[in-house]
Amino acid sequence: MNDFAIFWDWLSFGVRWLHVITGIAWIGSSFYFVALDLGLRQRPGLPAGAHGEEWQVHGGGFYHIQKYLVAPAEMPEHLTWFKWESYATWMSGFALLAIVYYAGADLYLIDPNVLDVSAPVAILISLASLGLGWLIYDLLCKSPLGNNDTLLMLVLYAIVVFMAWGYTQLFTGRAAFLHLGAFTATIMSANVFLVIIPNQKIVVADLIAGRKPDPKYGKIAKTRSLHNNYLTLPVLFLMLSNHYPLAFGTQFNWVIASLVFMIGVLIRHYFNTMHARKGNPTWTWLAAGILFIVIMWLSTVPKILTGEPKVSAANGAFIASTHFPAVRDTVLGRCAMCHAAEPGWEGIRQAPKGVILETDAAIAEHAREIYLQAGRSHAMPPGNVTGVTPEERQLLATWFEEARK
Repeated sequence: MNDFAIFWDWLSFGVRWLHVITGIAWIGSSFYFVALDLGLRQRPGLPAGAHGEEWQVHGGGFYHIQKYLVAPAEMPEHLTWFKWESYATWMSGFALLAIVYYAGADLYLIDPNVLDVSAPVAILISLASLGLGWLIYDLLCKSPLGNNDTLLMLVLYAIVVFMAWGYTQLFTGRAAFLHLGAFTATIMSANVFLVIIPNQKIVVADLIAGRKPDPKYGKIAKTRSLHNNYLTLPVLFLMLSNHYPLAFGTQFNWVIASLVFMIGVLIRHYFNTMHARKGNPTWTWLAAGILFIVIMWLSTVPKILTGEPKVSAANGAFIASTHFPAVRDTVLGRCAMCHAAEPGWEGIRQAPKGVILETDAAIAEHAREIYLQAGRSHAMPPGNVTGVTPEERQLLATWFEEARK
C-alpha cells in the first residue's frame, strides 16, 4: 500500500510537471503569434498575397517575417504546424484531473454539504459539463451572434459567470475553480483541434490541388485564436488557485472567479493594444488593480454580509487564549487524522505539506494557516470530510483574530 501511495504521488507530480511544461509551450506560441499578427506592417512592394511584414531581433540575429492573409501562391517546401502544444496541454491537464480529483473524488471533488452524490455521479457531472461547454460555445460562434464580436464576448462572459456559480453548487470550492479552468481550457484546445487546424488543413489541401483557398477559413481560425488569447490568463489563475484558499474557499468564490476573467481580459487588452501600436492604455492596469483589491476584500468580506456572527475582540497569545482548549480539541478532532506524524486517513501516507498538528506548539505555530484555510475559508479539510461545523470555524477565526490584537 505504501509503495502504491508513493507511486501515485510521484505520478501526480510527474503529470503536473508535464502539464506545466506543455502549457508554457502553448501559451508562449499563442502569445507570440498574436503579438506578431498585431504588429504586422504593410508597405509597397510586398509579395503578391502578403498581408504584412515585421522585422524582429533576437538571439544575435534579425528575423524578417511576412504573413499571407489567406495563403501564398504556392505550397512552401517546409511548413511548421503549431498544434501539439495545445493537445499535450489538454491531455496532461485531463490526466491530472483524473489522478487528483476523480481518483480522490471523496476528498477533493465532493462536498456533501454542497451536493451529496456518489463519486461516479460527480465524475459524470464533471465530464458532461466540459463537453457541454464546448458545444454551447461553438454553437454561439457559428450563430449570427458570432458576427458581432462585442456582443458575443458579453454573452460568453455571462455563461462564464453562470458556470462559476454553478460549479460552486456542485463541487468543493477547490474543485469548482479547477473545473472552471478546465471548462475554459477545453474550449481553447477544442478551438485548435476542431476549428483552427482543420481550417488550415483545408487551405493547405486547396494549395496542393492548385485551387485558390477561401479566405473565410483563415478569418474563422484567427477569431478563435484571438478568443484563446484572451482566455489564457484567467485559466492560469484558476490553475494556481488551489494554493490559495482565500480565493476558492470563501462564500463569494464564484464572484472572485468571475472578476478574474475581467482582470485577464484587461491585461491582454493592454498588451494586444501595445503590440498593435495603437496606444498605451495604462488605465487597464489601474482597473485590474482595483478589481484585484475587490477580490481581496471579497475573500475576507465582513461576515455581517454573509449572515454569520461578528467576531468579538480580546487580547492574548495563541496558547494563552481562553479559546485555545476548544481550538486544540477542534484541531485534534478535525485535522490531526491527516496532519499527524502517522496519518490515519486512508490513502494519505504523510502529513500534507509536512504540517503536523499534534502538539500545542505546532498548533500555535501554524495558527495563520489554520485561520486562513479552516477559519476564514472552507478550504480545509478538503470536502469538509471530517465535518467541521460553522461554529468550529468561527471559533478558529475568533481565536486567531483575538490573539493577534
